[in-house]
Amino acid sequence: MTPTADLDPPAAVEGDVARLRRLQQGGGHGQALAGAEALLTDLPENRDLLLIAAISLRHLRRVPDAMAMLDRLEALQPGFSRLHQEHGLCQVQLKDAPAAIATLLKAVNINPALPASWSMLERLYGMVGEPANAAMAAEHVATLKQLPPDVVTATSLFADGDLAPAEQIVRAFLLREGDHPEGVRLLARIALAHDVLDEAEILLDAVLTLAPGYGAARYDYAQALIKRQRYAAALAEIDRLLDLDAANPDYRALAATAAVGLGQHDRAIEIYRGMLADLPQSWDVPLWMGHALKTVGRVPEAVESYRAAAAARANFGDAYWSLANLKLYRFPDDEIARMRAEEASPTTGLVDRYHLCFALGKALEDRGETAASWDYYARGNALKRSESHYRPEVLETNTRLQTEVCAKAFFEARAGWGAPAPDPIFVLGLPRSGSTLLEQILASHSQVEGTQELSDIQRVVLDLQGRDPDLDNPRYPALLADMTADDVRRLGEAYLADTQVYRTGRAFFIDKMPNNFRHIGLIHLMLPNARIIDARRDPMSCCFSNLKQLFAQGQEFSYSEDDIARYYRTYLDLMDHWDAVLPGRVLRVQHEDVIDDLEGSVRRLLDHCGLPFEPACVEFHKTARSVRTPSSEQVRQPIFRDGLDQWRAYEPWLGPLKDALGDALTRYRD
Repeated sequence: MTPTADLDPPAAVEGDVARLRRLQQGGGHGQALAGAEALLTDLPENRDLLLIAAISLRHLRRVPDAMAMLDRLEALQPGFSRLHQEHGLCQVQLKDAPAAIATLLKAVNINPALPASWSMLERLYGMVGEPANAAMAAEHVATLKQLPPDVVTATSLFADGDLAPAEQIVRAFLLREGDHPEGVRLLARIALAHDVLDEAEILLDAVLTLAPGYGAARYDYAQALIKRQRYAAALAEIDRLLDLDAANPDYRALAATAAVGLGQHDRAIEIYRGMLADLPQSWDVPLWMGHALKTVGRVPEAVESYRAAAAARANFGDAYWSLANLKLYRFPDDEIARMRAEEASPTTGLVDRYHLCFALGKALEDRGETAASWDYYARGNALKRSESHYRPEVLETNTRLQTEVCAKAFFEARAGWGAPAPDPIFVLGLPRSGSTLLEQILASHSQVEGTQELSDIQRVVLDLQGRDPDLDNPRYPALLADMTADDVRRLGEAYLADTQVYRTGRAFFIDKMPNNFRHIGLIHLMLPNARIIDARRDPMSCCFSNLKQLFAQGQEFSYSEDDIARYYRTYLDLMDHWDAVLPGRVLRVQHEDVIDDLEGSVRRLLDHCGLPFEPACVEFHKTARSVRTPSSEQVRQPIFRDGLDQWRAYEPWLGPLKDALGDALTRYRD
């Protein structure tokens, strides 16, 4: 679970929340309710105050009012386990055992460390005559009783996204008590949530040394390895788990994820088909299988799989967006009607709603219903931006620091540093700038390996930044000035070793991570002989294409006109800097030029990479390979101009974008 600032009460309210909880513990529910309601006037969306009010209302026998308060809370944070626990306790007071069981099960599925929920489930199952389920709940109660209370409390906080207090409690516990497998595992899970993957891996390895048979820790360890893109090592751990429980759906899903990471898409598809045979009502498995089928170009089967996912859950927005994201798919009338109805339904959650909005935007764009299409794109962007904590000034600060640290003299003093291998070809720029097309062209060459959007450079940067970085005054890139030649060479060698898993013996390989443009200085230090290509596209076309794209993860700058314009301008500023301090290091390839003169652009690309011309690079659409980006179907078609000016149909609504881009509208060609 990714921590968000919303989950913790503001510092000024923490004391009030603690005071109100003490009042509740002492039975002062009237005072606690009055205090919570007073604070909610100014903080109507505070999770802890809403829960305190609901608990006090239940104790005061005002159960309908308590449930109304919980409905308010659920609309804001549907994944908060303790609201479902409290809702279940309200249903117990109403003597509705079936509803209480269903609600309490929802609570413990989110957060297994809820002793009160498990205890109540044990009693309820006993009342309704389900002894097997009562025994299952009793087993959970007994397991939690065997654990140290601090570990239970910290685990419960972690499950609800309260990472900071969970970490504080478990670290204090481990300092007092020494190594405890469950405590160390929880610390590792917190590190995973913070994306501190090296620490998580070390901690989980330590847990498995203490308790080799601890399956949950081995599962977490495999997840950490996958996040670090160590897929082969992850599969070895998953195979050990599957030897013990071959039918476990979590293990099987993780095995498929690792197989996809290794490019073994047929193996992943086989795993998903086996899972569907056992779980025919699943909606997520057919979605995953659709992604794998799409990646290898089996589009009709992908369509069938995505439709199966949508049929399994009517408001499954990701299934419809996945169909739209095929780019060449066209929605029939009945699917558009279903999407409209589900998007308008009050029972559709935020994530499904914005997926449906983006899907409807694309469906109506394809029909030429531009005004309605823009309404859905704008709504989807606003909904997606509402859950984001993106701060454009963080990137702008990084850009300023890059230009200050990575000056021309800085590189001159470090000439010859790094690992000398020329193997990597970095294709970077903005998303939706034509980088997938360049990758497909290069990967059609007999000496070049096409891989995927590798996160290895991002991982290097995260390691350099350290845990809990100060985003306003970061360690990176300033610490580059303190690194030795040996430090830099080791980084380059580690990158080459870690990316070896994607290679099959060709001399060169492509690393197509657009955001790497921010780290060209680091790449140059680590790998001075690597080729670097900047995929650039007209700003209106590029920014509009981003505004109508819902990314699977990251790219948080792409969900508002102001954010994407600022990002594009910052990109131009930083690329101007790299051109000035590393002249000739980066080849700029304008997307429009590739469309207008394909063969000339291909020859220019190959010359930059030191590769002889091969006709297959011009006939790139015939190259059979897996492609995992949104442009996967487009690069399997011959070159076409249709997408160049799509933004012009939406020009009446794009005035704010034009204004925000300013002189970027012309200087992108400089």
